[in-house]
Amino acid sequence: MLTKTLQELADHLGGTVRGDGAVKINGLAPLEGAAFDKVTFLANPKYAAKVAETKAGGVLMAPGGESYGRNVIELANPYLGFAKLLTLFYTQPHPALGVMPEAVIGTNVSLGEGISIYPGAVIGNNVTIGDRVVIYPGAVIYDNVVIGDDCVIHANAVIRERCRLGKRCKLQPGAVIGSDGFGYAPDGASYYPIPQIGIVMLEDDVEIGANATVDRAALEVTLIKRGTKLDNLVQVAHNCQIGEDCMIVSQVGIAGSSKIGNHVTLAGQVGVVGHVSIGDNVIVGAQAGVPGSLEGNAYYSGSPAVPHKEWLKTMGTLPKLPEMRKKMNEYEKRLAALEARLAKE
Repeated sequence: MLTKTLQELADHLGGTVRGDGAVKINGLAPLEGAAFDKVTFLANPKYAAKVAETKAGGVLMAPGGESYGRNVIELANPYLGFAKLLTLFYTQPHPALGVMPEAVIGTNVSLGEGISIYPGAVIGNNVTIGDRVVIYPGAVIYDNVVIGDDCVIHANAVIRERCRLGKRCKLQPGAVIGSDGFGYAPDGASYYPIPQIGIVMLEDDVEIGANATVDRAALEVTLIKRGTKLDNLVQVAHNCQIGEDCMIVSQVGIAGSSKIGNHVTLAGQVGVVGHVSIGDNVIVGAQAGVPGSLEGNAYYSGSPAVPHKEWLKTMGTLPKLPEMRKKMNEYEKRLAALEARLAKE
C-alpha cells in the first residue's frame, strides 16, 4: 500500500500545508467517512462546515478556507488535486501481457512494445498498434487502422477500417468508431444508400464513452480534436468536427457536418442540427435544441436554444401564463361590454 506524508502530497500537487505535514496518508475518502490515514477534499464552500466533523488526516481546500483545526493542503483547485491523488494512489500501469492465447491477429500487423491484447480480441490486416496499448476481450479492430501509444480499447469496442487514433485515447465498452454515416439519396419512393468512404480521426487524449458512436465521413474525415471527452451514448454524425477540450455529455446527438469549437460543453440530451457552427467556449444547457449556429463565449439554454438569461426570464413567465390568460379573458369581456355600451350612446 502506497503511503505518503501530507507534505509529500502537497509537494506533488504544488500546494501548501497548514498543520502537521508529517501525517501519513495511504488513500482518499469522502469528508464524512474519512479516517485519519486518509485525505479528503472540499471543492464546494457550502459544505465547509463538514470540515469540522471530518476525521481525515488532511483536507484539500482553497487558500484561506476555515480549517477547523484540521491539517489542510491549500490548492487553487482542490477538485483537480483530488483527481490527481486518485491517480497517484489507485492507478497503476497495465502490465505488458503481450498477445494472449485466443486473440486473433491478422497479417502485416505492427505491434508496439509493452502491449496487451486479450483473448477474444480481433485485429485485422495491416493494423498499426503503438506502444503500451491495451485491447480487451471482444474488441474488434478492422483493417488498416492506426492506434497510437498508450491507448486503451475496452471490451466490445469497434474501430472500423482505416480510422486513426492518436496517443492516450480511451474507448469505453461498446464504443464504435467509424460506423457508416446516415446517408441516403432519395430514389423515388425509396432511398439509395450513399457509400461512406471517409474515416474518423481521434487526436491525442480523446476519450469515447460506453456505447457512443462516431460515424465515418462520407468522403473525408470526421474529426475529434485533442483532449475532447464524449460521455456514454453520444452520437456524432458523419463529417462533423469537434474542437479541443470539449465535454459532450450523455445522449447528445450532433447531426452531420456540424462544427463545434474549442472548450465547448454540450450538456445531457442536447440536440444539434446539421451544417451549423458553435463557437469557442460555449455552454449549452441540458435538453436544449440547437437549430442554428451559435456565437462563441456564451451560455445557451432551451429549445430552440437562446441565451441563458433570456431563457430564465421565459421560464419565469411560464407558470404565470394560466393566470395571465384568465385576466386577459376578463379584460376582453370588459372591453366587449364597454364597446357595446358605447355603441348604444
